[in-house]
Amino acid sequence: MADCIRVLHLLLFLSVSSLLRPCRADANAWPVAANLQNPPGAVNAAAVAAADRNPVVGGAASAHRKRSAGWKLSEEGVCRDDLTRLCAKDTWNNNLAVLECLQDKKEDSDIAPECSHLLWNYKLNLTTDPKFESVAVEVCRSTISEIKECAAEELGKGYLVSCLVDHRANISDYQCKQYVTKMTSIVFSDFRLICGFMDKCRDDINALHCGSISTGDKDVHSQGEVIACLEKGLVREAEERPGAHAIKDECKKNIMRVAELSSDDFHLDRYLYFACRDDRERLCESTLAGEGRVYKCLFNHKFEEAMSERCREALTTRQKLIAQDYKVSYSLAKACKSDLRKYRCSTDSGVPRAREARLSYLLLCLESAVHRGRTVSGECQGEMMDYRRMLMEDFSLSPEIVLHCRAEIESDCSGLHRKGRTLHCLMRVGRNNAVDPNCQRALQTLIQEADPGADYRIDRALNEACESVIQTACKHIRNGDPMILSCLMEHLYTDKMVEDCEHRLLELQYFIARDWKLDPVLYKKCQGDAARLCHTHGWNETSEMMPPGAIFSCLYRHAYRSVEQGRRRPVQVTEEGNTTLSRDCKVEVQRILHQRALDVKLDPELQRRCMTDLGKWCSEKTDSGQELECLQDHLEDLVPDCRSVVGNLTELESEDIQIEALLMRACEPVIQAHCHEVADNQIESGDLMECLARNKHQKEMNDKCSVGVTHFQLIQVKDFRFSYKFKTACKEDVLKLCPNIKKKVDVVTCLSSTVRNDTLQDVKEQRVSVKCRKQLRVEEVEMSEDIRLEPELYDSCKPDINRLCQTVAFGNAQVIECLKENKRQLTQRCRQKIFKLQEVEMVDPDLDYQLMKVCKQMIRRFCTESEGKNVLQCLKQNKNSELMDPKCKQTITKRQITQNTDFRLNPILRKACKADIPKFCQPILNSATADNELEGQVISCLKLKYADQRLSSDCEDQIRIILQESALDYRLDPQLQLHCTQEITHLCPEEAAAQEQTGQVEECLKINLLKIKQEACKKEVLNMLKESKADIFVDPVLHTACALDIKHHCAAIPPGKGRQMSCLMEALQDKRVRLQPECKKRLQDRMEMWSYAAKVAPAEGFSDLAAQVLTSPSKNYILSLMAASVALLFLMGLLCGRFTKRVTQELKNR
Repeated sequence: MADCIRVLHLLLFLSVSSLLRPCRADANAWPVAANLQNPPGAVNAAAVAAADRNPVVGGAASAHRKRSAGWKLSEEGVCRDDLTRLCAKDTWNNNLAVLECLQDKKEDSDIAPECSHLLWNYKLNLTTDPKFESVAVEVCRSTISEIKECAAEELGKGYLVSCLVDHRANISDYQCKQYVTKMTSIVFSDFRLICGFMDKCRDDINALHCGSISTGDKDVHSQGEVIACLEKGLVREAEERPGAHAIKDECKKNIMRVAELSSDDFHLDRYLYFACRDDRERLCESTLAGEGRVYKCLFNHKFEEAMSERCREALTTRQKLIAQDYKVSYSLAKACKSDLRKYRCSTDSGVPRAREARLSYLLLCLESAVHRGRTVSGECQGEMMDYRRMLMEDFSLSPEIVLHCRAEIESDCSGLHRKGRTLHCLMRVGRNNAVDPNCQRALQTLIQEADPGADYRIDRALNEACESVIQTACKHIRNGDPMILSCLMEHLYTDKMVEDCEHRLLELQYFIARDWKLDPVLYKKCQGDAARLCHTHGWNETSEMMPPGAIFSCLYRHAYRSVEQGRRRPVQVTEEGNTTLSRDCKVEVQRILHQRALDVKLDPELQRRCMTDLGKWCSEKTDSGQELECLQDHLEDLVPDCRSVVGNLTELESEDIQIEALLMRACEPVIQAHCHEVADNQIESGDLMECLARNKHQKEMNDKCSVGVTHFQLIQVKDFRFSYKFKTACKEDVLKLCPNIKKKVDVVTCLSSTVRNDTLQDVKEQRVSVKCRKQLRVEEVEMSEDIRLEPELYDSCKPDINRLCQTVAFGNAQVIECLKENKRQLTQRCRQKIFKLQEVEMVDPDLDYQLMKVCKQMIRRFCTESEGKNVLQCLKQNKNSELMDPKCKQTITKRQITQNTDFRLNPILRKACKADIPKFCQPILNSATADNELEGQVISCLKLKYADQRLSSDCEDQIRIILQESALDYRLDPQLQLHCTQEITHLCPEEAAAQEQTGQVEECLKINLLKIKQEACKKEVLNMLKESKADIFVDPVLHTACALDIKHHCAAIPPGKGRQMSCLMEALQDKRVRLQPECKKRLQDRMEMWSYAAKVAPAEGFSDLAAQVLTSPSKNYILSLMAASVALLFLMGLLCGRFTKRVTQELKNR
């Protein structure tokens, strides 16, 4: 602009004239003023006409023509009509006032061409007058000495006034400031008066067809149109629009310089001034001009309905220039000048579009200082806030967005440009991975520049969408606080959240999650830890090699546990403190992890590694939280990278279940009722989920919570590391005893088998640690609650479940109970698995979930002192107590029925009869197959031997108990129930329907023995009769009828081995003894039954015969008779000699 000092001379000349004229009208006293009132460039109408014919010559001729000292523009006839029509009469005596009036009116008023040309020549000739510089030196003497740059300028070359214009903001002298201000208004009224502008931009003006550049042609684009045209061309080039013209660097420099010089007063941007004049009066009437205030006001109203489209377009162009060079914003450059210098955010680059001049660079640099805790002036931060909001409101201000997201805007987001809607539309498309990578990067860069995470109000679309939520849910947080976003995330998917706010929030959080620095609270608390542990850069520095979200992933891994050989171990704090997070950072990381776990898209690492699997397995799972659950359900099917990251996240959830925010909300009633101490005190990681699983069937439990807890339990089955407490307690044991086993159910089985074997072998020291054994019991009990928690059992029985238990709900061990009740109809594979399950449950009743749940109160009442393995035995002993709960009694009966089907399901019997079973029942064992029930055959075998009084004492005691129990309830005799079901239905329907455990069904069968047609059933009834002869307690009906007689006549005789029965039979035959009528009748009936049994079921061998004799009430008589017979035979032999033929000695010696 070295050639442009002519322009500034004019302003000085006009300014001095304006200042001095009111003081003294005498031209002789004020020669300079006279010259200003009658400038050498003044022309008459003839000169104007000549200039119209030959503008260059006319202009030059007018420069030589001298007028009187009092010459006025108002005296020229070519402007008289326009002056009369447009300007107040009191301004006619001041050429400057007339000039200002007419040049401000001519955009929208039809000023005569001759008058317009006269005004332009007048200004041009003023700018060429050499007196201007001397006037500037005179008026601004003190100012020049204060501004070092201007004092150093060489006089006579026109640089001085240009320097004063550049530094007009620093001018304090009133007269000098008025001079420069007035001069500036004239210079910026036409691009051809700006120093060197026409010469530097001639070619670009022609190439862009921006209008005439000839001083004599009709000026179609006068008053700033040409500059506006060039500015638009510069913007198109920056956005790399198709067919954009490449403007020369010298012209670019001039365009940006003009924009910068017009930044304080919007009157100086002639195109914007005329485009927005009415809007300014309507929207910014009370805003004072100067220092960029009108610009800012208009920017704030840019998207209001009252704003005209032409003004909005001009404002957008201005904003785009600011984006290229922050100095185009007077208020921003002024407010942040010292901060830019302080934090070295600005360099003396001579290229206006240099990186350091861009608005984005300024924002990033100063935001970095703020985030590092440095002091940035409040005025500067306020300006930054305005321009960050501006970037978020209008995507077109970012050339990168316009360039790289053009296709997405046209296809998905057209017509949504106002109030940040287009940007949020692009963010939504980017969140769905449907944008070009360059567009994605441009969006991420823009979010970093605008930094809406620091203040949600920067994002106008979010602010408007979430205003109601903030007023209700977050009203306790100061307006503009970064924690507002955190508050909104905490209320995501709650009743307080509205749909529009939810969408805008997730769209923004998607990008914040990909750069940890965009969460200001996280950055503040963790920047030291991140630099130390995760090798981060500065706030405004990025690494292309660092995947999105990698820093936060690094932080949360250190917040919970460090990884070693695929297994997690507690982080140890060293003296250097370099292996763990600070407390504040850890709390913040956990908070964010809790919030972001609501949506897999907020976990960049998870989304990146699992994109293929999400599409393959989870395309229909779109509701909140469903995608992660889907990935967990298909864990074994995922690609290795995805499986790893899902496994790590699931492992973290087991340690901190509050990561499952939706689950925590659903389970709030249960937590408050049953787990509040665990939740409030955070006693130990994993305790809360364990408590929820333990109380899964409480009345406070709702469906959502139950489903969530069950899902987590099912996921834990896939890998023992997903159960935090189990992993922590048993990690060393697993590595030592169960290496290379991953599935939790297999690990539990392995450890349980080890514990069981050590217990059976009575080893001195258990191989499984105490803390592991304790937690192992918890896991076993938990697994027994739902068949799905035992995958092998579930897979084996799935067809049977669908066929037999389709209407039974999972959980509460209901499906397992259903399978037990229908075990005769199960497939072979499922039946074997159920048998193995029952075998384990009978050994350890604590694992019988249904029994422990139904009989919980009864166990507390009757069995508080019993060991866990003896609980069922205790309940059986108290089964017939009046205080026994009916439901518990029914469950106990079911377990008794199960035990009597196979001796292996009765641990006490198995131990007591371990010698008797192979001795007497080996043929049954030989024909049996593993894992198949024996249907009570072994127990029936032992019953018969009991009747024969051939069992060991321990075994006899256990069989007696079984006989006594089954005598009261036929269902406890599997062989009887198996063979006599039809006969019971036919002969004893009333007794069976009554379901009274008093032995009435057995008595009915005995009475109707002659009517029984099925031989197998008849044999079982005869066996019952045979067993009852051995012990009267086995015949409850007879025992009840004869209870008094036993007390009176057989009290001294111990029970067992038929002794009391023999006593009663002898009493029956003794006429001196008078029995109770009912007892006498029952005994007579029994004798008839035994007599019939002897006929229809004779002894099958000598042992059977001997057993019958020994158990017979007449055994003494029979034995006496047999002894007499043997004695008689012996005597006959002695008396009669040998009956065999004698052999002579001779025959022997042959």
